Amino acid sequence: MITPADPAEIAVASDAVDSIEDPVMIAVLANRFDGIVREMSNTLLRAARSTVIAAAKDFSCAILTADDQLITAADGLPVHVFGASLQTRAMRELHTDIAEGDAFLHNDPYLGNSHAADHAMLAPVFIDGEHLFTVCAKAHQADIGNSVPTTYQAFARDVYEEGALIFPCVRVQQNYETNADIVRMCRRRIRVPEQWYGDFLALIGAVRIGERRLKALCAKRGTETVTRFVGRWMDYSEARMASAIRALPSASLVSESTHDPVEDILPDGIRVQAKLTIDSAAAIIEVDLRDNVDCVDCGLNQTEASCLANVFTAILNCLADDIPHNSGAFRRVRVLLRDNCIVGRPAFPHSCSACTTNVAERLIYSVQGAFAQLGEGYGLADGSSTMGAAMAVISGQDARRGGDPYVGQLFLGLGGGPAGPVADGWLTYCMPTAAGMIRLDSVELDEARYPIEIDNIRILPATLGAGRQCGAPVTEVVYGPTTSPFTVVIPSDGHYSPPRGAHGGADGYPGATFKRTADGTEVKLANFVQAEIAPGETLRGIEGGGAGYGDPRTRKPARVLRDVERGWETQERAAAVYAVVLTGSLDDDTLALDVEATDDLRAQIIGS
Repeated sequence: MITPADPAEIAVASDAVDSIEDPVMIAVLANRFDGIVREMSNTLLRAARSTVIAAAKDFSCAILTADDQLITAADGLPVHVFGASLQTRAMRELHTDIAEGDAFLHNDPYLGNSHAADHAMLAPVFIDGEHLFTVCAKAHQADIGNSVPTTYQAFARDVYEEGALIFPCVRVQQNYETNADIVRMCRRRIRVPEQWYGDFLALIGAVRIGERRLKALCAKRGTETVTRFVGRWMDYSEARMASAIRALPSASLVSESTHDPVEDILPDGIRVQAKLTIDSAAAIIEVDLRDNVDCVDCGLNQTEASCLANVFTAILNCLADDIPHNSGAFRRVRVLLRDNCIVGRPAFPHSCSACTTNVAERLIYSVQGAFAQLGEGYGLADGSSTMGAAMAVISGQDARRGGDPYVGQLFLGLGGGPAGPVADGWLTYCMPTAAGMIRLDSVELDEARYPIEIDNIRILPATLGAGRQCGAPVTEVVYGPTTSPFTVVIPSDGHYSPPRGAHGGADGYPGATFKRTADGTEVKLANFVQAEIAPGETLRGIEGGGAGYGDPRTRKPARVLRDVERGWETQERAAAVYAVVLTGSLDDDTLALDVEATDDLRAQIIGS
């Protein structure tokens, strides 16, 4: 459970903000901390070898205090860093001899990490002999030694079948010297050892950059000034969160979202429930996740860090956008978890291989759906939860390079985002746990790196989640191997339980995966796939779209016209779904909005 400051202390936090003697210095230091994290991120981006890090940017960096408070993660992925305090706490509890020059590799899902694929490098930062900060760089690995070539092994019945190399906060550097034994262990077990080692060095480089910059900041501004800033910044963040909660109506709400059924392992899917209690007077939000099923015998179990991160993500998505994302803000949130729960604290040896996707997304949508129950203007619709063929993990031997093995995750298309009270869904949303921070791959880079050919990536028309604000449309991708077959692993959701609309908005478009044989025959595949694709065959994937918010017939007609002009909607759906009359044609550039006819049509609908 996350315990905030006593409700009476919120006045103290507000007073602390008002009493800051130099608000300019507060702004300067807040931006400087963010700048250090971005420099760490830039180091990792430029030094990494795998495309999942160097191209897609599936990594995050953060700075925490020595007592495990998240100061900033800048533009990090929420699921990576909002629970990072659990990892730094483990570092302190397991190692009583922490010293300058140490670095720790931590990917243990039972000890504060997300899933085992996220290798986190932690380094304590000492100022004048005192441990004041911990810097963290966490990156999703292409391969971690799993029994099958993927880091999303949703089929794994337990951690043993998963097979991942797990490091429970292991010291990999002492006095700035790397432990060569651990490097040799990883090289022996990981399918792409040189790629992994390059990413490992990039992680070390990122934390050492953060360490040097923090030392320089304290030398320039003074250690007392910097540490005083941190305390006041946390108080300010708490005050901003409290102000946003006070603006909400007090309520007790229950919301659910259901993960797709999965053949053989989850015939009924997984129901994820969130009980949300808003106490606006005390400025506290409580999220109770205890009334959910026990851990399941597959890789979809959440870790404690992922549960906390996903709850914080959903709440921040539904509140004001000027709240700093740090432990100060999180003091105003209580999260109730239980042991051996699929959205709680996992019981060893249950696998958490896919804990940053799938059920994680359903948890976020449950919390956001609870906010939507407050009425128009609150909450969000659901976004995509597909993570299908466009984001598959592929592996094989590259005949172009003498049969060298390769493993990589693609990011050729990203799922569509949800609509909200004032905005359409984001086209390159990817998934709520990533919050739009993942980047699309370069087609040319993927084709150069892997023996694949990408036939097309396109937006499918008429797939918007219709609403006053629309959910993003779906992306279709088609690709296949060139010189040698590859194995593809896809643990996709959102095929049978599509994103839900809010306040009259339409549901989002579901995802799907198809295999085209050499003769052109197309076969629909299951949502969870592990298959071999041969040269001449292709995969066609549909990354699901986002759901709509509000009645589509209240969407601004000019926006409907724009949607049709850019090929996201059709002229027929403009009239049938949005009650918008368009004249002319796109073909001859005469398409136009008939304002009078639209007003008449909408008046008839309202009158009926």
